[in-house]
Amino acid sequence: MTDGQPGEAPLRVLVICTGNSARSILGEALLRHLGQGRLEVHSAGTHPKGVNPFSLRVLAEAGIPADGLTSTPVTTYVGEAFDYVITVCDDAREACPVFPAARRTIHWGLPDPAAVDGTDDQRLAAFRAILAALEDRARGFPPIAARLAARESAEPA
Repeated sequence: MTDGQPGEAPLRVLVICTGNSARSILGEALLRHLGQGRLEVHSAGTHPKGVNPFSLRVLAEAGIPADGLTSTPVTTYVGEAFDYVITVCDDAREACPVFPAARRTIHWGLPDPAAVDGTDDQRLAAFRAILAALEDRARGFPPIAARLAARESAEPA
C-alpha cells in the first residue's frame, strides 16, 4: 500500500457479490473513498444485474463519489492479480471463481438490500443499513492492509 511515496502502487482490491448492483458496488465506492488513493478497487458480480439506483442514492447522501461504477461480470477479472478479494455475500463466496493470484481473500457476508420488498423508504433504509455495515468493516481495512503490506515487504525473500 502506498503512503504517498512516488512510484508505490496501490493495493488492488476486488469486491464480489452476486448481482454487482448493491453490496459490491457500495463496497467498491466506500473502499475507494476510505483508501484515499492507496487502494485500487474494482467490483464484480457472478451474475451482474446493473447498478441499483438506490446504491447511487445512498452513496450521494453519504458524500461518497460514485463516478465510474459499473456492474461487471467477475469473469472480467479472472487471471488478474489482486492483493485482496472480498466477497460480500454467501452465494458469491460459493460461486466465485478461484483467484490464484489473490494474496488474501476476505468474506463479509451481508444480506442483499436489493432483495428487500416494500416502499421506497423501506428499501432505501435497507441500502443505508448495508452501507453502514460495510463502513463498520471497511473503516479499519486500509490501515490494516498497509501494516500487512509493510510487514510482508520487510520480510526476507
